[in-house]
Amino acid sequence: MNHVVVVGAGLAGLRSVEALRGRGFAGRITLIGQERHRPYDRPPLSKAVLSGAADSSFLEADLESLEVDFWPGVTAKALREGVLETTEGQLGYDGLVIATGAEPITVPGDGPQHVLRTLDDAHELRARLVPGARVAIIGAGWIGAEVATAARKAGCAVTVIEAGPTPLANAVGPEIGARTQGWYDGIDLRLDTMVDEVDEGGVRLVGGEFVEAHVVVTGIGVRPAIEWLAGSDIDLHNGVVTDEHLRTSMPRVVAAGDCAAWWSRRYGTRLRVEHWDTALGSPEVAAATLLGEEAVYDPAPYFWSEQFGHMVQYIGHHPSGDRLLFRGGPEGKWSAVWLTPGDTLAAVLAVDRPRDYVQGRRIIEGGHRLDTERLVDPDVPLRDCVV
Repeated sequence: MNHVVVVGAGLAGLRSVEALRGRGFAGRITLIGQERHRPYDRPPLSKAVLSGAADSSFLEADLESLEVDFWPGVTAKALREGVLETTEGQLGYDGLVIATGAEPITVPGDGPQHVLRTLDDAHELRARLVPGARVAIIGAGWIGAEVATAARKAGCAVTVIEAGPTPLANAVGPEIGARTQGWYDGIDLRLDTMVDEVDEGGVRLVGGEFVEAHVVVTGIGVRPAIEWLAGSDIDLHNGVVTDEHLRTSMPRVVAAGDCAAWWSRRYGTRLRVEHWDTALGSPEVAAATLLGEEAVYDPAPYFWSEQFGHMVQYIGHHPSGDRLLFRGGPEGKWSAVWLTPGDTLAAVLAVDRPRDYVQGRRIIEGGHRLDTERLVDPDVPLRDCVV
C-alpha cells in the first residue's frame, strides 16, 4: 500500500493520519478537508468558543512532521473502487478512510437560521449573542441546551422550542429530561411545541403563533455526511455500514467517526455515535484494519455536556437496559442508571457526580452484576454495589 487518502479533516481524520503513521505506514497520505481551516475540535464550539472564553479549538498537530498532503477547501464528490472524485479532480488511492462526519439538520422556511457545527458557525453566532437580543432555539437536546446556556449568560432573551415533552427526551428519555427542566430558569421553554417554519424575524409554530427573534438557532440533530456516496457501490444505512473492524463493503476502504455505523459485539446491534469519543477512538482501529492488522472497535459510548452550570456525563448504551433507577434527588447532584434484565449496568448518566461516571465505566466494561437495593443509595459508591 503506497497511498492512503483520508476524506474529512476533523478529529477523526487527523487521528486517522496519526494512527497510520504511529503504526509504521511510511507511504503517501492525502488529507482532504471541506473547510479551509486546519483540523480543530468541535466540542469547545458550543462551550468555550461560543461563550467567548476561547477564539478557536485547533488541534495540536504538526501536519508537516506527519508528512501529510493537506487539501483544505476540497470536497469529495463520489467514490468508485480505487478512485476518489473531488472538486479538484480525481485522486487514486490504495487505501481510503471515510471520516466525513455529520451535518446539521435544518427546518423549513426562508428566514435565516443558524446551526452550530463549524468554527465559522460558532464565531458568527457568538457575534449575535448580545445583551437584549431575542434568541429562539429550536430543540432542547444537547446542542440546544448548550446554546441556551451561552445565550442566557450573554444577557439574551431566550426562547427554547422543543417538540418533545421534556428537554433531552429524544436523547435519553423524558424521565431524565424532566429532571433538567428546572435548569431553564429565566428561559421561555416551550415543550410539546412543533415548529412550522423559520420566517424573517422569527419562528412560526404549528397552529400559527409567531415567536419573534433576532436570532434563530436550529439544534435538532445531525445526519451523517454521506450524500456524496449515494451513487457509489458502498453499503449505506444511517451512515457508512461497517463491520466490527470498521471495514466497509468496498475493498480497502474503512470508515471512522460520526459517519460510521459499526457492528457492536458488546451490544449485538449496529451503532452510530455522534460524539467526540468516537472520533477520537475509532481511527486507531480503522488504521489498523486498513494496514491488515486484527483490531476490533467495541467501546461503551461516552459523551459529556456542560449546561446551566452542570456537568453531564454519559457512558454506555441505555436502549440495552430495561429499568431506570436514580441515585439522588433532582435538586442536587444525581445519577441515572439503566440496568439490563440480568442486573448488569447498561448505562450511567451522571450529573455533577464524576465518580459515578468513572466507576460506571469500569463496571460496564467488566460486565458485573449489581445489588439494586444498594444502587439507589447515592451515598454508596457504585463500585460497592457490585455483587
